Amino acid sequence: MSLRNIVVVYKKELLESLRDRRTLISSILVPLLAFPVLMVGIGELASELYMEASHEPSKIMILGGQDSPDVLDRLTKVKNLRVVPASPNYIDLISNKKIRAVVELPPGFQASAERGEHLTVKIYIFSGDLKSTFGATRIEKFFTEYRDERLRRKLAAEKLPEGLMNFLEIKQQNVVSPEKVAAETYGGFIPYIVILMCMTGAMYPAMDLTAGEKERGTIETILSSPIERTHLALGKFLLVVTASLVTASLAVISMGTSVTLLSRFFPSHVEGEGLPILPIHFETVIAVFIIAVPVAVLFAAVLLAISLFARSIKEATSYLTPLTFAVIMPAVAGILPGIELTSKLAVIPILSASLLFKELVSGTYHWNLIALMFLSTSIYAGIALFIAVKMFQRESVLFRS
Repeated sequence: MSLRNIVVVYKKELLESLRDRRTLISSILVPLLAFPVLMVGIGELASELYMEASHEPSKIMILGGQDSPDVLDRLTKVKNLRVVPASPNYIDLISNKKIRAVVELPPGFQASAERGEHLTVKIYIFSGDLKSTFGATRIEKFFTEYRDERLRRKLAAEKLPEGLMNFLEIKQQNVVSPEKVAAETYGGFIPYIVILMCMTGAMYPAMDLTAGEKERGTIETILSSPIERTHLALGKFLLVVTASLVTASLAVISMGTSVTLLSRFFPSHVEGEGLPILPIHFETVIAVFIIAVPVAVLFAAVLLAISLFARSIKEATSYLTPLTFAVIMPAVAGILPGIELTSKLAVIPILSASLLFKELVSGTYHWNLIALMFLSTSIYAGIALFIAVKMFQRESVLFRS
């Protein structure tokens, strides 16, 4: 095998790719600009929607309570609550967002409260709807204050200290570094982005260097050159790997920078604190890059083999689209809570990379699992590359009609 010939093919394809405006946009411009634009846009929109929902009065309905006029009167005067007449189809009204919440009072609520009996107030909401949640929170706050007021009166009547209401205080204290908190909070997005960008960065070059050559009618010219087909295949393969790694690396740097900047502009609900910052250290970038190499090799080989079988870029796109969905499912595992990397999961391609990337971002290094993931993914990538090279040597595939 001639390394020189492989490098010649690689340089030739690299030069042509750099001259292609579409390649530059998809591999460099999009990863650098997409995340700042998306994250700033989404952050601004989420903040605007949250503020709008927090200030908008909540339409609610009260079921029962006719025997508790004082409670009803006080509830109707709560700020940002608008009480509408009771209706039997309240479930449909909540589902259609005509009202935000319904509160049901048990019979004899006020008299039972005076006697200190146990009572249950039910609040019906649209779970997941932000405005419905705000309405329920306002109702719950009213009844919490009502309960505390009744309890204070009871304590005063018995000449007992008010401190009995809060004799026990329970506090949760975080003992993990802010970086690990940030990694656990939204660090799962990084593996998803790395894997997705590894694939998308390799997709267009793989199609252009195979199906594109067929479509333009230049593949015959390339094959007639005094270079073995194995060298041609490996040269094209190296270019696809390069595009995949460059796209993924730029995406990680862009995303990390965007998160760091946004965390300083969007303060949290705790005064004086900001969102947990997820810094992208040089060591993290290097670790993610090293682990991304076998993933990029796997994608490059698979995409190259599938694209080589197609007769045109359009046909290659139809072949590769289902692969996108097959990759997204395991890639999103890093975002899901409760899934951790184990020795069994470390041999599953894509899924192992997703979970490992998240651990690397948080600064956790399980070297045995890293080695197992790297080895298994490298084996899969080697098999895929072997198939791609073999397909490049078959006339029935290269000149498929």
